[in-house]
Amino acid sequence: MGYTALYRKFRPLNFSEMVGQEHITRTLKNQIIANRVGHAYLFNGGRGTGKTSAAKILARAINCLNPKDGEPCNECEICKGAISGSLTDIVEMDAASNNSVEDIRSIREEVNFLPTKAKYRVYIIDEVHMLSTGAFNALLKTLEEPPEHVKFILATTEPQKLPATILSRCQRFDFKKISNEDIIKRLEIVCKESNIEITKEALNVIAILSEGAMRDALSILERCIQDGENKIDEDKIKDLVGIPKMILVHEIVEAIINYDVDKALITVNQVLDDGKDISNLLWEMIKYIKDILLYKATNHVALYSEEEKNKIKEISEIVEKERLINLVYELSELENEMKFSTQKNIVFQAGMIKLCSNLSSGNNEGLEQRVTKIEKYLKNNHANVQNNVPVNTEIKMTYTTNTAPVTTKNPTKTTNNKQVQNRATSYSNKVEEYWPQIVQDLKQNGKIVLYTNLINTKAKEINDMTVGIEFPNGLTAFGRTILEKQENIKELTTLVSMASGKPMNIKYITDMGNTQVTEEQNIKSIAKESDIPFHVIE
Repeated sequence: MGYTALYRKFRPLNFSEMVGQEHITRTLKNQIIANRVGHAYLFNGGRGTGKTSAAKILARAINCLNPKDGEPCNECEICKGAISGSLTDIVEMDAASNNSVEDIRSIREEVNFLPTKAKYRVYIIDEVHMLSTGAFNALLKTLEEPPEHVKFILATTEPQKLPATILSRCQRFDFKKISNEDIIKRLEIVCKESNIEITKEALNVIAILSEGAMRDALSILERCIQDGENKIDEDKIKDLVGIPKMILVHEIVEAIINYDVDKALITVNQVLDDGKDISNLLWEMIKYIKDILLYKATNHVALYSEEEKNKIKEISEIVEKERLINLVYELSELENEMKFSTQKNIVFQAGMIKLCSNLSSGNNEGLEQRVTKIEKYLKNNHANVQNNVPVNTEIKMTYTTNTAPVTTKNPTKTTNNKQVQNRATSYSNKVEEYWPQIVQDLKQNGKIVLYTNLINTKAKEINDMTVGIEFPNGLTAFGRTILEKQENIKELTTLVSMASGKPMNIKYITDMGNTQVTEEQNIKSIAKESDIPFHVIE
């Protein structure tokens, strides 16, 4: 006799052997006992949750010659014929490969014939959502009013693809994912009967990898014994499946949190050199960060050794919940980008550099939103109070030069003209002299974001039409985002032109090699200069 896969060898033969679907098996058994079996059933659920197994058991149970408590005996002629596949009254059909109108029409013709041996002719149609529209239409009438000797059992993983006319004609049963505890219990029985030695940690890993599918769990177990050794531990499973060791995942996540790009890339390369799949690595990273977030919220995390729990605790104490949430979303976006790329390794490593360099869009947007709120507060309240100007009164600064006349504009009250005139300042044509005053006036006018990013800058005239703004300490990614906004460029261009007495353009001159200012320092500068009580939270 040929080799039989574990998931076929240990397929449940009774409802009582099914794992994790007691809410369904109990109902089906009660229907059989009360002789109230429906004419059409729809079994819906994820892969490997027992839909086909339940359909086969139900088909045998309603035809069994000696049923007991709603269960098939598996000993009578009908049951043995159904198990061996020789009973023609139980028809299994794969809709993925038999999805045409002709296939369904053949069923319509067959249902008129009485079963040869069994009480009922049972049609089990797997992956029924794969049927064509014409096939569904051909099935409708037969499914609604089949002969008394015909039963239909439909199975699918995607019930949303079925027409409502089909759904309304069936009794629907939703198979849920099998819990890790139930999978482990079933695996222990299989290992005992198959003389397989397996550690508790290995059982946990298989249960997690199977994602609620019993068939997947048995397939993973089978892969682990193909080398001829019936001894399985956690490392053996991870090596076969391509999952990196937990210590390496921890080091990568720790490096990202500490913005240590060198350590992150070195560890990633070590994982890839070991032949591990990059998608598995990314999946493990997302799961690990999720578990850190879970531990931070509940002080509890399962399926980890004590040493691993201590490492999770250490990381949870140095990182904010918001950062962990952002990392989960950013890594998920990276996963989507990799799906559509032919250079997955390059995309992955670029993503790691971005995360470790604190260049994620979420950080800059978050900082910008907080700083904008501060700016609005200062512009509408703090700055106006300092200048003894009523709130909501608009004042526009004007710059004069030796050649340009003084102009003022106030659209609200003419009584404010004198105030504006007193505040207007006369500048020379030398950009080195009027630039520091422009920067200070930005602060007085409530432009705190611009002012903070222009502190310690210098200006020089590059040519007759361009003024260069130098950043001796370099320019951060956050600062560049602020300064390169069109409204801010227009603001600075207008001020420089007014101060120079002629149309001028501006140009940012940076030396990235000397970048020393961080986003955090930028925010601290705003806090210091604004002189209002608030806290900046990462």
